[in-house]
Amino acid sequence: MKPTGIDRIEQAYIDHLIDDPAPLYGLVRTRLGFLLLDKTGCRQLLAHNEVPVWTHSDLLSRVSNRGDGARAATESGLRKIALDRAVPARLPQMLRRHLPPGTVYLNVGQSQFNDRVITALARCDDLRIGIYIHDTIPLDWPEFQTPKSRQAFRAFFDKVDRHADLVFCNSADTREHVLRHASRLPPDTVHVILPGLPDIRIETPPEGPWTGKAYFMAIGTIEPRKNIGFLLDLWEGFQGPDDPHLIVCGRRGWMNEEVFARLDAPPPNVHEVSDLRDAEMWGLLHASTGLLFPSHAEGFGYPAVEAARLNVPLICNPLPVFREVLGERPIYAKESDCYVWHQEIEKLAQRRRDQGGEQNGMMSLETLTWQAHFNKLFTSL
Repeated sequence: MKPTGIDRIEQAYIDHLIDDPAPLYGLVRTRLGFLLLDKTGCRQLLAHNEVPVWTHSDLLSRVSNRGDGARAATESGLRKIALDRAVPARLPQMLRRHLPPGTVYLNVGQSQFNDRVITALARCDDLRIGIYIHDTIPLDWPEFQTPKSRQAFRAFFDKVDRHADLVFCNSADTREHVLRHASRLPPDTVHVILPGLPDIRIETPPEGPWTGKAYFMAIGTIEPRKNIGFLLDLWEGFQGPDDPHLIVCGRRGWMNEEVFARLDAPPPNVHEVSDLRDAEMWGLLHASTGLLFPSHAEGFGYPAVEAARLNVPLICNPLPVFREVLGERPIYAKESDCYVWHQEIEKLAQRRRDQGGEQNGMMSLETLTWQAHFNKLFTSL
């Protein structure tokens, strides 16, 4: 499955920390218990995420992961390279055997921060807990989440509020929301550390009915918060042979059956594309007329920042995080104003036609690097 924005940040952390001289351990929860990886194990896991090397599963993994062959194979491979392993009840003892005093536990994925892990961490000597929070959208926009995801995030956030020594946020806007929802976190323990941009590699984009024509992109999981239905409404007015095309690029999410039905029988000039590799997606974005981002809420909004990095025109809802990170680069238009969106799309499409399909360039967002991110992280620690 194509990695999400949070998945990419987790990968960036492993990629950076395995080259740092300090010791590194990775805690992995499996269906049967916990595995502890050393730096070499973390490096092997990162490589497996890029190109799977563990493709066969043992009997134990097959039994515990029925119906999930990829997970079974990964757990089999991880057990072979693990520094140590423990059933859930023995997790505290395993951590105490290996973690030196002064260890910092970093949780970047907003998952697996549960009572068992917290209890085990509390029994380690002089250990601090740092949590990276990407957004509080399940608390701010509960109508866009399933009941299960709302409950899970509420439980996670309450544990962060009670047990975290340090909290890192991906924007000042996220920090403001974290402090608004928290009841125990001291403000001076909550820090803003903007994530870095990935190393954008552009490959030849896939071809389709949009090739050689003006086309716009919408990138991200197709779920209510992303507001893809709004774009489908707009494209009811762009059905002619000379009108721009819309490419919806992302996997299907949740609670969006009406939009899924519309994509199954799309209007003219609308195309759904999924499972592209990043380099293909960036190639498609780089050659596009613009990125459309009518999202109701974002913690950071990676596709918008990547479009700015590629100097691709961006039309987006005027969310605080976009103004914070991108300033006046985007064209801001409220998602409630269909007329402005239609007008701006037509202007960009006409400019593209007048330029004869000229390629976009690459602009500088030099402050958004992973090196700058980790410099600030280590200073905060």
